Amino acid sequence: MSALAGIDIALWDLKARRLNVPIYELLGGKVRSKIKVYTWVRGENAAACAKHALVRKEQGFKAVKMTATEDLGWVDSPSALDDAVERLKAVKATGVDCGLDFHGRVHKPMVKLLARKLEPHEPLFIEEPLLSDHPEGLRSLETTIPVALGERLHSRWAFKPFLELGKVDIFQPDISHAGGISELRRIATMAEAYDVSLAPHCPLGPIALAANFQVDSVSANFFIQEMILDPNQTLSVGQGDLKGYTKNAEVWTVKDGLIDMMDGPGLGIEVDEERVRQSAVGTKSWRFPTFKGPDGELREW
Repeated sequence: MSALAGIDIALWDLKARRLNVPIYELLGGKVRSKIKVYTWVRGENAAACAKHALVRKEQGFKAVKMTATEDLGWVDSPSALDDAVERLKAVKATGVDCGLDFHGRVHKPMVKLLARKLEPHEPLFIEEPLLSDHPEGLRSLETTIPVALGERLHSRWAFKPFLELGKVDIFQPDISHAGGISELRRIATMAEAYDVSLAPHCPLGPIALAANFQVDSVSANFFIQEMILDPNQTLSVGQGDLKGYTKNAEVWTVKDGLIDMMDGPGLGIEVDEERVRQSAVGTKSWRFPTFKGPDGELREW
């Protein structure tokens, strides 16, 4: 699907550039002129997370996301969840909204307890409270927090069971996994019919992000767009260097939590291809880390 996504995005870009219009004009026309965005914060404790959140606030963001907790056992001590609450409180105290990413670190016996502990502090959303392999696992989750999910799903058909389940409030498809602009637009339309909002996942570079923006701008149910502003935020070196890889880097300026929708032809960006080639030299492939518990057991991620 990643290969298909790359071809799909390239074809949309070529067609729109030939017609000298933004891609969104070929998708029916934009319904908004600005795109709401969020980015990541990190830190080993509540104070460090709050400090990083202040940096993001100074960069123009009004919403952020962070990892909810370290990996847990299938059933773990309730006290292992306290740090997640303290970090959420500290980040929100800086004046920004904050989503929390569970991302497979928490299993069903602990998810219900963690969600209940977080509810009084009103996170923006909880992401992947359970892995998306088993939609029925979400049936037992009762929470007032919006539930987000979708970066590991690769087509609209994979999203459909979650719509029918009625337990997901925010879809987070990744345009690089889910077939490109064409399939992302289909997912957005299908989600709208079920009153589910769109918040695309995007930890990648300028092409994927600009492609997301084109769909975000035409989708009535769009909520917020993930973006990685700094290269040291990403899993692979150089992957998220938006401004370094883009000749017209001003298009990524964040103000009051928003980015002006680019209006140039095609994707609306000009990629610095020479910089991309230089960064590719000697780059090593990234692999998922392995997590182990105190007794040596392998844990999922």
